[in-house]
Amino acid sequence: MKVIIAGAGSVGRYMAEQLQNSGHEVTLIDNQVNVVNNRPKDSTGGVTWHLGDACEVATLEAVGAAGADIVAAVTGDDEDNLVISLLSKQEFAVPRVLARVNNPKNEWMFNDMWGVDVSVSTPHLLTGLVEEAVTVGSFVRLLSLEGGKARLAEVTLAANSPAIGKELAALGLPRESTVVAVLRGGHVVVPRGDTILQAADEVVVLVTGGVEDDVRAALVG
Repeated sequence: MKVIIAGAGSVGRYMAEQLQNSGHEVTLIDNQVNVVNNRPKDSTGGVTWHLGDACEVATLEAVGAAGADIVAAVTGDDEDNLVISLLSKQEFAVPRVLARVNNPKNEWMFNDMWGVDVSVSTPHLLTGLVEEAVTVGSFVRLLSLEGGKARLAEVTLAANSPAIGKELAALGLPRESTVVAVLRGGHVVVPRGDTILQAADEVVVLVTGGVEDDVRAALVG
């Protein structure tokens, strides 16, 4: 795949290195001369670096955004990430646009109206992971996808959960939801219809549409 990453901070450089090591064609954009000139030659070998402002059409055109499979806007500025996402989608019809959310208060803007297919809010994600680690019997959102249309959530089943002792197929979960994993005793259980849930199971579920309350009722009560 051809991947363009806007923002050569620690996040962008790490992404570039990992994707390049996986065999993808990666271009890294940054508008800071010192960042580009002082790039770590040894850690991102094979990555194409470009000095320019990714918020400008000319820059995205110069790096071949029209032929990119993915554009990731991961700068430290939410406004820049939104502009980059919008230009990538509207001007160059990039199939997949990912954006980093720095300020959780801005997360509501990172949707398809701004060309964002997937947004990642690090503060929200970390908060969700902390809640997931310390909370039993609560429905915790971990990640929003497709501009909030889909959500990845987790619940650690309490002893009084109505799902205890039931097969997944018998829970009556809405069609718009799917259990994607069950973590039990430090191991991942691949969920099947006949998987019987137990107390302290960590159930990871993908929810779309407006059925979150129904899923919560089935797993939490």
